[in-house]
Amino acid sequence: MKKFFSIVLLGIAIFTFAFSKPALAADSASGAKVFSANCASCHAGGKNLVQANKNLQKDALEKYGMYSADAIIAQVTNGKNAMPAFKGRLKANQIEDVAAYVLESADKGWKKS
Repeated sequence: MKKFFSIVLLGIAIFTFAFSKPALAADSASGAKVFSANCASCHAGGKNLVQANKNLQKDALEKYGMYSADAIIAQVTNGKNAMPAFKGRLKANQIEDVAAYVLESADKGWKKS
């Protein structure tokens, strides 16, 4: 009986680790610097100078399915339409940091605290 419970607990532990997403250990302060140097020319203050309706405000991010770190990371990495890909220009951790900064700023309405 003891062996059975050990096997069950081991199975649960393996399942939990195998199917859980790792936490995004991004640094929004670093993301702010990367954003300022690479993104602010088109997205200053959460705006979008190319397509005004597809800005970085929380409601627009939600409307267009971009209100998640994964979606923002994919967009920044691969680009889309008028937005260039930053895969060759930024490191993966820098892109993760930008995603954290964008989400944090969107939650604050792009107002500095």
